[in-house]
Amino acid sequence: MLDFTSALYLGMRHGARQLEAWSALTEGKPAALKEPPGARAVAARLAGLAGCQSGLLFPSTLHLFWDLFCARAADEPIAIHFDAGLYEVGRWGIQRAAAHGVPVHRFAHHDVRALAASLERTPRGRRPIVVTDGGCPRCGQVAPLRRYLERVRARGGYLVVDDTQALGLFGGGGGGSLRRLGIRGPEILWCASLAKGFGVPVAAVAGAAREIAHIEARSDTRVHTSPPSQAVISAAARALTVNSARGPALRSRLARNVQRFRAGLLRLGVRAPGSAYPQVNLPVAAPRKLHARLLRRGVRTVLFRGALGWLLTARHTAADIDEALRALAASLSAP
Repeated sequence: MLDFTSALYLGMRHGARQLEAWSALTEGKPAALKEPPGARAVAARLAGLAGCQSGLLFPSTLHLFWDLFCARAADEPIAIHFDAGLYEVGRWGIQRAAAHGVPVHRFAHHDVRALAASLERTPRGRRPIVVTDGGCPRCGQVAPLRRYLERVRARGGYLVVDDTQALGLFGGGGGGSLRRLGIRGPEILWCASLAKGFGVPVAAVAGAAREIAHIEARSDTRVHTSPPSQAVISAAARALTVNSARGPALRSRLARNVQRFRAGLLRLGVRAPGSAYPQVNLPVAAPRKLHARLLRRGVRTVLFRGALGWLLTARHTAADIDEALRALAASLSAP
């Protein structure tokens, strides 16, 4: 079975024998009481990779976003404006803030004018926080972060970027969207899970040292939930080391696979949105039927609403991609 459902885009896998040994998975203490060994060092390395001053680890982006908006709302009135294409986990954090009385506004996907109009609705005396993904795997486009940042700065607000889909894949050294676009500033909070590009189920927030210290001081999950385990921290450290040593080669291999697959789609007369993202969504009339046909031919894909998703990785070979394209051609032409 050819598998195109894994989001381990760079193909990183971290077996137990490849990691530094640990004496216990956890010390039984929340991060607010004692930071797990190695967590500070990994967070600092991630912040540097993303082009930020300081960083902090969380067990997941759910933990991170659960804290992020309410931490700021605890000290000053805020209003949240989020891109309509924002990934669901970020929305869950926004919903918690809304439950605490924070005004929330949604603006059209990647639409700078819509953001400007949304910012006009910010109640007087509230600091605006704009939330977006760095890049969108659904449409395959990079968010207009530079122009979002201009609007944020004009209003004295913050720009929160969920860069999970770009970390490891784009920007200098795989640092993500901020590196890719060459932007930085104290108004930016960069957030990402390492579960895709780096293959580690842990998340980080990075930004100006003052802002990260504020999140740390106000975090609820660092008090009431378990911190990242020693196994996860060790895997994250290894992922950063692998990225330094082999990242360029892995990204080059992945880019070739994406290019080969998209070129094959064009030969079949199939067009898919986007260009460089390793998640390729085929808009088809009957995705369930096509998904079933491909399964019978030994190809596993991902079902989305109105689309069939193919997740390409650096581990796929040219032969894998060619075989998958033959199966797709046969499935599309089947009665």
